[in-house]
Amino acid sequence: MSWLFEHTGAKSGAFNMQYDEQLAREIADSERLPTIRVYGWSPVAISYGWNQSLDDIDTHAAERAGIDIVRRPTGGRAILHSDELTYSVISDLYGFENLEVLGDTNISAIYRLISEALLCGLEKLGVGASLEKSQPDFPSLYRATSGAACFSSSARHEIKFNGRKLVGSAQRRFWFHGKEIILQHGSILLGNDHLRIAEFLKFESDAERDALLAELSMKTTDVKSILNRAITFEEVAAAIQRGFEKKWALTFESHLKDAVRTL
Repeated sequence: MSWLFEHTGAKSGAFNMQYDEQLAREIADSERLPTIRVYGWSPVAISYGWNQSLDDIDTHAAERAGIDIVRRPTGGRAILHSDELTYSVISDLYGFENLEVLGDTNISAIYRLISEALLCGLEKLGVGASLEKSQPDFPSLYRATSGAACFSSSARHEIKFNGRKLVGSAQRRFWFHGKEIILQHGSILLGNDHLRIAEFLKFESDAERDALLAELSMKTTDVKSILNRAITFEEVAAAIQRGFEKKWALTFESHLKDAVRTL
C-alpha cells in the first residue's frame, strides 16, 4: 500500500493542528492515502494538550512575545514550537496493517513503530538515539510543578539521547464514518529554544520557574547540541523521509514540498 510524504513548510499553529485533523478526515473518506507530514511553525507557537487547561499558560506573556497559542487534538502537555521539526503520521488501521514490519496495531505497537522510523532517520544524521523503556506515573507527574511542560518527562517508546529527551510525541485515535484513524505527531528538537516554555507557564514564584528551566536543561537535548554543528530543517526533513522509507520498506508516492492547502 502506498503512503504520501508531505512537506508543508512553516505555517501557523491553527493551520498545523487543523490540517492534521483535515488529513485524518480525508483518509477516513478514502480521499487520500496514509500520510507522513513534516512542518514548522510561523509564528512561534505554544501548543497545549487536548486534556490540558489553558490556565497553565500565561497567555498575556505569550501575546507580548508574539507567540501563538493553539490546542492540539492529541494529549500531552505544553510545548513551545520554535527551533524544531514537527512530524505527523496519519492513517487508518489498514495502512498500518499493510506494513510488513508491524505485528500488532495497538497504541503502544504503533507508537514504537513510528519511533523506530524516526530513530532510523536520526541515525542518518549521525544521531544514535534510543527508545525510553519505562512508563512514568503521569497523574502524579502532572500534579508536579513541572507537570505543565511536555518535555519534563518521557513516555515509553519516546526518543532519548544519553538519557535526555530528544523527541516528544502524542497519539490519538478518531472514529470517522465508522473507520478508526490514527493521528500521531511530535516535535524533534533541533535547537534549545524549547527551554523558553518556562517563560510562558504560570508559577507561584520565580523559584518554581527557575526550577523548571533547570529540569528541562538537565532532561532534554537537541540535534544541534548532539552533532555540535549547525543543521537545517531541510536536512532533517530529508533524513526523516529516508528513515521511514528504510524502516517501513516504503516508496512514497509523492513528496509535496511547501504545499499550500486551503482549510
